[in-house]
Parts: sequence; structure tokens; C-alpha cells
Amino acid sequence: MKLKNRFLFFCLILLFSIPSSQSQYLTRRSSWEAKISSPKAGVPGAQIVEITKNSPLAKAGFMPNDIIIEVNNVLLKDEEAWSDVSYGLRASVDIKIKALRDTQIVEANVRFNPLGKEKHEGIDTFYEEVTSTYGITQRTIITKPKKSGKQPAIVLIGGLSCSSIETYKGRRGNNWGQTIKDLVEKSGMVVMRIEKPGVGDSEGDCSTSDFLMDLEGYRSAIKNLKSKPYVDTSRIIVYGSSMGSALAPLLANEFELAGVISDGTFFKTWYEHMLEIERRILQFQDNTESQIVEKMNNFYIPLYHGMLIQKKTYQEVVNEYPALAEYNYHSAAHMYGRPVQYYQQLQDFDLAGQWEKLKVPVRILRGAHDWIMSSFDNKMIIEVLKRNGHQDHLLHEYPGLDHWNTIHESPKNSFEGKEGKWDEGTINLIIGWAQEMAGL
Repeated sequence: MKLKNRFLFFCLILLFSIPSSQSQYLTRRSSWEAKISSPKAGVPGAQIVEITKNSPLAKAGFMPNDIIIEVNNVLLKDEEAWSDVSYGLRASVDIKIKALRDTQIVEANVRFNPLGKEKHEGIDTFYEEVTSTYGITQRTIITKPKKSGKQPAIVLIGGLSCSSIETYKGRRGNNWGQTIKDLVEKSGMVVMRIEKPGVGDSEGDCSTSDFLMDLEGYRSAIKNLKSKPYVDTSRIIVYGSSMGSALAPLLANEFELAGVISDGTFFKTWYEHMLEIERRILQFQDNTESQIVEKMNNFYIPLYHGMLIQKKTYQEVVNEYPALAEYNYHSAAHMYGRPVQYYQQLQDFDLAGQWEKLKVPVRILRGAHDWIMSSFDNKMIIEVLKRNGHQDHLLHEYPGLDHWNTIHESPKNSFEGKEGKWDEGTINLIIGWAQEMAGL
């Protein structure tokens, strides 16, 4: 009997300490270990500026000033091709590199090193994976404080860009990365993150994956999180940033989550949202009000109406109205690195209606100097919550904060890319909200 009890006790320990027994399908991503300039001015090729000593590229014989023209037989014809290849770089497999040195071809198969994984003191870090209904296997990263029993959790839903949610050593610093790191290390909660298709170790291609593909990945990840024996499923909080902040109410409603933290959000349709951004940009560029009206009516309204309402690519719209070419700073079929289909699906998706259905606590963080998202959108959300009898909500406008977790003297300084500063008060506020919702 004692032996049987010991065996059961051992099984329980394993159950709460091992995140998954499934085999890992995804391979680890890599980096070039070099400074390389992307293709410019319509000329193919990415020029090597510097190479790390003893790196795989250096050992394969490549040198500064070599121009990489093909990777695995893919021509680096433009910046998008270069971005796709770089995101798809994987370790421990042979990558065929073709480069030009002066006018001579240099070729080699290169096996790149895997990127190091995250490590956090006093925290277990699990690199796992989920497969969505689209058949795309995506990387999830779960961090768990080193303690026993069921714990509250935060599921982090990021923005729309193709940037990673990892905080691995060597990643160039940014305040969004610091936000994630502090959330993991200071919250005292399980935290789940999900890499989009084609980002990090995930399968797929971020430049071709759309809004619905992203959403299905998040759904699969939350289902997976709720299956973990160490997670208290009655205390899962969704923290959404940027696009994720608009998805947070939907996911909270679908999965009966315990609370919503929405950081840098919007409420209106994407068509309205983009027109408001263009108006603010024109103001930053010192246009007169009369010039703004003229440019909005003649250029930006037709451009976004064609893309979002008529479901055309930017190039198709410009082909019909050549005068728009001067004002279209997006590529032929992409915006912010995502395909136009992403935004066309988003335009038709009812995200605003999800706020009406929310019953759980809501906390909204709005940066006073966020020029991407409208201040009025946040106030509209609060009005909708009140109108529908919601009892526990708060909108906090943080002084100086822009859309990228950075403090600036003005929204225009943020728009112009001037250096701002980090304020840990922002993440401390978010952590405090999450802990409050989780009853910690």
C-alpha cells in the first residue's frame, strides 16, 4: 500500500511539473549573426556589412561587402523577400546561400546556430506548440513560477505586426520587450504567449497569413492553456496590446476568462481608424486644415475605400486612380507587413460588439501621447460598458505614453521617431490589475 501511495505521489509531481509529453515538431529559429542591409531601390540583393567572428556565415567563407542574392533558391528581389527569408531562417538544417563578390558567384550550404531560449530566475519556461484549425503549428511560450498547485494565468495577445513575443538574450532592446519581460518576472502568474504564423519558430508566412489565421492560433493556444494541470482555469486574464487589445473582449467572452486588460486599443471599424491616422499624420506634417480636407477627400478616402470596402489591393486602387500613387506609402498588397486580406477581414469582423457582451472586469490603458489610437475610441468603450450595465471597468490615461510603451514629450515626437524613455509604472499598473483580477 505504501509503495502504491508513493507511486501516486510521484505521478502527481510529474503531472504538475511537466507541461507536455508530446514530441516537439517545430525547429528552432536562427539569426544571420551578421549586419546585413536589405535590398534597396528595386535592386535585388542584401549586402553583408559586418559578420560576427567565427559565425556560420564567416566559417562558410562569406565576407563583408558580399551581396546575398539567393537563399534556398529564393531571389532576394526586394525588402519583402528579404524579410520573409530572414523570418524563415532555421537552425540545424542546411541553408543554401548564393552571393556575389564583385561579379563572381560565391555559394555555400550554411548551418546556422539556434537562438538561445529565454531563462528567468525562479520561473520555469516551456517552449511548446499548438496547431490551429488552419493546420499551422505555432510556437507558444509558457512561463510558470516555481511553485506547486494550480496558479492564475495571463494570456498575452500582441499586436498585428510580424515581431516576436520572445525576450531572448541578445534581442535588440525595446520597451515592448521590457513590458513582456517584466510581466513574466514580476506578475507571479503563469504567462502564455503565442507566436503568429511565420514568426519565431512558428510555421507559416506572416506576410501572407491573415486576420482569421491569427485568431485561430490564439483560440488554439487558449484551449491548450486551459488544459494545463497547473493552471486555475477560473483565474485566466487576457492582456491584449494594440490589435490584441481589440481581440481581448472576444477571447474573454468565448473562453469565459476572468478579466480583460486592454492596452492601446481601438473601437471603430478599420476604415475609420485608418482615416483618423492619416488625418493626424497630415497635421504632424504641418498641412493647413484646408490642405487636410483636400487630401483626405481626393486621396486617402478613395485609397482606403478601395482597399477596405471594395476589397482591392493597393496596387489595383492606384492603377485605377494613378494620382493616388503619390500618397500611398504602402506596398502593392501589404500594410504594416500583413496582406491586405488581413485588414479586409478585420473590416468586416464585429469586434466592437464584443464589448457589449462583457461581464468580467475591464481595465483599459490609454497612452496620452498615442497617435495611433484615438482617445475617443477609449471613451466610446467606457460608454458602451456603462450603457450595458457593466459594473467593473476603468480607463486610465497614462501621461506621455505612446503606442510603443515609451514616454514622449508629445505625440509628434513619437511620430518622428525621437528617443523616448521607459517608465516601469506602465507595466506595474498592468501587473497590479492582473493580480487584482486574479485575487492575488
